[in-house]
Amino acid sequence: MTIKSIAWAIFLSGMLAVVMSENAFAQANRDYIYIVGSSTVYPFSTVVAERFGRGSHFKTPKVESTGSGGGFKLFCEGVGVDFPDVTNASRAIKRSEAQACQANGVEDIVEVKFGYDGIVIANARNSALLKLSRRMIFLALAKDIPGEIEGELVPNPHVMWSDIDASLPAQKIEVLGPPPTSGTRDAFVELAMEGGCQTIPWISVLKNRDKNRYKAICQTIREDGAYVEAGENDNLIVQKLLANPTAFGIFGFSFLDQNAEKVKGAAIDGVVPTFEAIADASYPVSRPLFFYVKKAHVDVIPGLDRFLREFTSDKAWGEEGYLTDRGLIPMPVEERENVAAAVRTLTPIRLAELESP
Repeated sequence: MTIKSIAWAIFLSGMLAVVMSENAFAQANRDYIYIVGSSTVYPFSTVVAERFGRGSHFKTPKVESTGSGGGFKLFCEGVGVDFPDVTNASRAIKRSEAQACQANGVEDIVEVKFGYDGIVIANARNSALLKLSRRMIFLALAKDIPGEIEGELVPNPHVMWSDIDASLPAQKIEVLGPPPTSGTRDAFVELAMEGGCQTIPWISVLKNRDKNRYKAICQTIREDGAYVEAGENDNLIVQKLLANPTAFGIFGFSFLDQNAEKVKGAAIDGVVPTFEAIADASYPVSRPLFFYVKKAHVDVIPGLDRFLREFTSDKAWGEEGYLTDRGLIPMPVEERENVAAAVRTLTPIRLAELESP
């Protein structure tokens, strides 16, 4: 065999290897978008996914409700078709979660804040309307509460709502809520529990003096049966509220809005949870909603870039968008424009700017 023949054979072998490699990648490549995460964001994400599937030539994305914490865990396990492209979250990603992502090669993460939601304490429509303060919520659900002596903590003795305040019903405290992996629980603890905890002067001072003790007091929910972990399924909580008219449940306003004929939300600090009260920030227990995208997947997973544009379009997240019909509270125009610009350029989050832990 001549040198020229050998060179040609090597060239053909190389080309064949490239073609085989490309074919193997094509066969391994997923042809649909895979989304995990928050049960609160799940209904919004599902609506966008269904509209996207009907209005394009791409397959309808697969959306799973795993909770915000569970979603971040799955999302951060790696890059490639075996791992989710998007994770929904009812809270911002933590620095520790972003570090776990980086350790597994998930380096460029795009954060998309797409609107606001409120967290409600709801009960069956045929039950009495509860009027709560954040202080009452803390005294009802905290593991330990202040004793008679300043600086003293005692195991929560409250059994009935009326034990906290005579204006509350003489009913057993039973609140069905999400597990620790839920972003709704994280936000509830931060906004409602801590909000009430800070009304106690000697505990409020600890926030700057002894942050660990402050968190232990304000963020630890009791485990004696007054708070019942009901999983990530908000539909199940609603069913249990209908079966037990003295129980209350914790979930997002959007879910309350969708089930308004079955359940109603308690007033907190004198404000009933409504679309308008959350939009103008007068309702005290509200939070932003997010989803996160792997930049490395955008040019690989078919339709992912188009899905991002659909979700961040005015017809979806705008003031008259179809997501408002599901209870989403839209962001102001300028904020939507800024987020949409970051999505178009796929600007990744910066680790240093994330909140610890």
